[in-house]
Amino acid sequence: MNQFSLKNKVAIVTGGTGVLGSAIALGLAKAGAVVGILGRRYDVALSVSELIVTEGGDAFPLKADVLDKASLIAAKNETIRVAKKIDILVNVAGGNMPKATVFGDLSFFDLEKKALQEVVGLNLLGTIMPSQVFGENMKENGSGSVINISSMAAQKPLTRVIGYSAAKAAIDNLTKWLAVDFAQKYGDGLRVNAIAPGFFIGEQNRSFLLDDSGNLTSRGQQIIDHTPMGRFGEPEELIGTAVWLASDASKFVTGIVVPVDGGFSAFGGI
Repeated sequence: MNQFSLKNKVAIVTGGTGVLGSAIALGLAKAGAVVGILGRRYDVALSVSELIVTEGGDAFPLKADVLDKASLIAAKNETIRVAKKIDILVNVAGGNMPKATVFGDLSFFDLEKKALQEVVGLNLLGTIMPSQVFGENMKENGSGSVINISSMAAQKPLTRVIGYSAAKAAIDNLTKWLAVDFAQKYGDGLRVNAIAPGFFIGEQNRSFLLDDSGNLTSRGQQIIDHTPMGRFGEPEELIGTAVWLASDASKFVTGIVVPVDGGFSAFGGI
């Protein structure tokens, strides 16, 4: 089972201050990695890092915006200073935006260019730019694992969710493209894969899935009805897949998107 160990590995988790990002970061640390928690708010990144240390792991905070290359380069330089190298990059930063969603009185024909640009930019460019900056160190070292975060909205486009679905579909394509490009140009030590979470409750989607009393909304009930396991996912349930993709246990795996969705993507609704 040593092939699953991340001992002596250095990982960066963008969006490491969020619900899913912090859970993945803690899981990587428990598997032995030194983890850089990257977020726009240094104080929150510091809090997550301190929590990981109290749990027996090793982590440090990094302040950066995934759409600001200068801040990403500064974060990379800080990582090299602190940990000497980069072995793993998990691109968790992303999310949906209400104005890029068809909801209420807002129809497809009312969607504004700015809102669509923002949601596509955050999810797609917010994955490409960290991969450029941190991936360059992996290229120099001849090894590394990039793990992108896709979504069920990429594989089965969700009603209302147009901008986010399109952006995450682009992540699936990017993952495969980068996997081929990296392997062909820089060797079999550089791998790129993705995780496609099903439905997990976070701050961004809580009001869509649960009402003020914690009961399912009609949208939440629809999702549960189409998830064979009959429940939402727990953030910790992403850790096993992340550790597998980050470790030597998956050293001949590249260019895939792994659903962690309770069976949502397998269910035809009948």
